[in-house]
Amino acid sequence: MIAIKEEITFQDFYKILFENKKISWDSSIQDRVEESFTFLQEFAKNKVIYGVNTGFGPMAQYQIETQDLTALQYNLIRSHASGAGKIMEPLYVKSLMLARLNTLSLGKSGVHQSVIEVMTQLLNKEITPLIFEHGGVGASGDLVQLAHLALVLIGEGEVFYQGKRCDTQEVFKQEGIQPIQVKGREGLGLMNGTSAMTGIGIVNTIYAKRLLNWSVFASSLINELVEAYDDHFSEQLNAAKKHKGQQEIAGLMRTHLKDSGRIKSRIQHLYNPKEEKVFKEKVQEYYSLRCVPQILGPIKDTIKNTESILIEEVNSANDNPIVDVASQQIYHGGNFHGDYIALEMDKLKLGITKLSMLAERQLNYLLNAKLNELFPPFINLGTLGLNFGVQGMQFTAVSTTAENQALSNSMYIHSIPNNNDNQDVVSMGTNAANMTKTVIDNAYEVLAIQLIALTQAAYFSEKGKKLSSASVSILEQLKEIVPPFKTDEAIYPYIKKVKEFLLENEAYREKK
Repeated sequence: MIAIKEEITFQDFYKILFENKKISWDSSIQDRVEESFTFLQEFAKNKVIYGVNTGFGPMAQYQIETQDLTALQYNLIRSHASGAGKIMEPLYVKSLMLARLNTLSLGKSGVHQSVIEVMTQLLNKEITPLIFEHGGVGASGDLVQLAHLALVLIGEGEVFYQGKRCDTQEVFKQEGIQPIQVKGREGLGLMNGTSAMTGIGIVNTIYAKRLLNWSVFASSLINELVEAYDDHFSEQLNAAKKHKGQQEIAGLMRTHLKDSGRIKSRIQHLYNPKEEKVFKEKVQEYYSLRCVPQILGPIKDTIKNTESILIEEVNSANDNPIVDVASQQIYHGGNFHGDYIALEMDKLKLGITKLSMLAERQLNYLLNAKLNELFPPFINLGTLGLNFGVQGMQFTAVSTTAENQALSNSMYIHSIPNNNDNQDVVSMGTNAANMTKTVIDNAYEVLAIQLIALTQAAYFSEKGKKLSSASVSILEQLKEIVPPFKTDEAIYPYIKKVKEFLLENEAYREKK
């Protein structure tokens, strides 16, 4: 059980999403939600408060009669439950729900306590609303995605429960859940925020961190297999540049390769008199091998910054208006605007695309016998000419990398005015988060193909100098999935299995 007392942390998200921890709320949080609700009810009686007693968006100039205020909130929810496209996966919906729930728990939204209670029940009982990827423009919040969440909370719409798509009403009856009480601005409070893009972004960041470490592993292993020199990941060389990410990547490589019998010392091999004028042995490796800290370093820094921005957003009141009990005022503005998340998702997307490009180039080096001068073409462990090795899967890696490059165009700068031009500058943050999700998933496919090729190279090199213990540990697991390809067979099942392995496991365990 995760007991939320103050701000939720990234570690809390991980435990709730990936370890299925249940959540509870400190009584102080319940008190501030109730205090915010009560204050809004009293404050709004003789005042014009957007979304409480007015219409929405460009219709805000219309005051709503007292007897219609509850219907106003239901109308907003139902009319905006208009999503389309792919159905969001339960993991991402769960993250979205947790992000929205935490924002509402801050006591800045004026929603009824039942909203917190019902959303907590849904999370703890693994009931996820049906939400579609298409719909949000990321300003005035993720209105469409969050409307589908709100629709479920009022007991309507559909949910996924125990692996099945069900009517919400049936599941609520089965689990003894009562819909939320709509008393003031529950519809707008649920919908008017950045929680869809933020929730998707948090899962993206978790998978991006895992992917980065797998890229470090693959980069270390290929350097080892081709017997590269040791100085390009040395502490001294990387300390000469001040970027922390670069230094950390180099440090991971040093730790990985510390007991390798295949990495060469430049001092022993080249820092002594040579008689030949043309060196058969390469003096420096290709960039895809030699510049790993410089390429993956900025990606590591980007992921770290993205994580920081996301957790700031999820611990922020990102709706409108803001209920401030301390100053006894209601403030209207634009905290629902998703530019912070949109920009971070675009940056993360660029970084992961570059990571997939590095993996593809390392794969090409490994498969091209004229470049590496160590392995048979396409690491063919069968009969050259008759068999094909892993030639076919290179096409998949190249085409998938190319798709990532195309998807990396910015969404942050693709604002399109809508809502009768009321929303004249929008963030497109939800689109940015969903596209980043696709880029990350694609990159796992490229890495899976790269690691299948590296496993074949390891089979070929088995009787050579010993590999590092870090490489051997993972290769033992990969060899349980991927056999040596001495005859030709369909490779797609292996790509799927290795991708699943990468998604579910860590290359390196973080120190606690």
